[in-house]
Amino acid sequence: MIPCDEPVLPDYGGGCVSNVMAELLDPGTSAPDWLPSSAQGDGPVVLFVLDGLGWLQLQERLSLAPMLRDLDGGPITTVAPSTTATALSSIATGLSPSEHGILGYRVMVDGAVLNILRWNTPDGDARRAIPPEQVQEHDPFLSQRPPVVSRAEFAASGFTVAHLRGGRYRGYRLPSSMVTEVDQALRRGEPFVYAYYDGLDKVSHEYGLGAHFDAELAACDRLVADLAAALPAGGRLVVIADHGQVETGRAVLEIPPDIGSMLWGQSGEARFRWLHAQPGQAARVLDEATDAFADHAWVRSRSQIIDEGWFGPPPKPDHAARLGDVALVARDEYAFVDPADSGLFELVGRHGSLTPDEMYVPLLSLHR
Repeated sequence: MIPCDEPVLPDYGGGCVSNVMAELLDPGTSAPDWLPSSAQGDGPVVLFVLDGLGWLQLQERLSLAPMLRDLDGGPITTVAPSTTATALSSIATGLSPSEHGILGYRVMVDGAVLNILRWNTPDGDARRAIPPEQVQEHDPFLSQRPPVVSRAEFAASGFTVAHLRGGRYRGYRLPSSMVTEVDQALRRGEPFVYAYYDGLDKVSHEYGLGAHFDAELAACDRLVADLAAALPAGGRLVVIADHGQVETGRAVLEIPPDIGSMLWGQSGEARFRWLHAQPGQAARVLDEATDAFADHAWVRSRSQIIDEGWFGPPPKPDHAARLGDVALVARDEYAFVDPADSGLFELVGRHGSLTPDEMYVPLLSLHR
């Protein structure tokens, strides 16, 4: 992990995942310098989102990914927090997090912590109680209706409705079927196809950045080669990611009891943890958290993060209310424990913070 004294802020005015969709679906008269020349043009385009492929992790393993290595392009930034729910929403809508309102993996909505990816609260399935269309109100894909090729099991999820609604969903069970669905869409003459694969992110979470990650990256590289082979003459393949990865393992930090006694809850995730202070305690929580964690995290108040533009322009009041009072944003390999934030297994690889390893992602392309 690269040491980082200051957070890497998203480049919302330039090379950022939030700006890719508009350049592909509604390009201006002149392309920005961060967009590879091979991504420009009038032919059909496939946007392939590789969940969890950080630019720095790729650079360390170029020998395992000859196809990706030879594509045009370079690094751009993802959004804050560098987490799947927020970044995929920005990729699909072309908006910053403060604009689309998916401000993290676990956010406060109507007094309950909503897990965006599972679309549930501690009370269970929240698709009726918290309609996805109200949490994220903007149409994706510039209000177009392209084919969306993603895992079949995600088709009816609340998060899919929130960030991909309107797209013509084509679910797949296996990676080979993903390539087949993309190929068939191109053969039908579709001008734009959105495809998503999450294998690398899953492997990183469970195994970290070792041999399993390397093997999955090599498999992803073969997928990219298969997608490139499916392009018609004049077609373009654009590859991006939503975030990079950090291996934390057992490097976890617990919230001390004296701080915990001033909280009524937590949200966010392990590398971008929000603390929700009891009434009148926000300033004290900020001071105590700074004293406790300044060596391992950027400790910021909600107003500081908004003023510094981490999420883009100032959010609407209802969006700002989804945030906590104080954020613990990991600057090294540590993760912050919240007993209410658990899954099927102990995570080894994580993301969410604003370190170079997590914030820089590839924007790569090929033009046949």
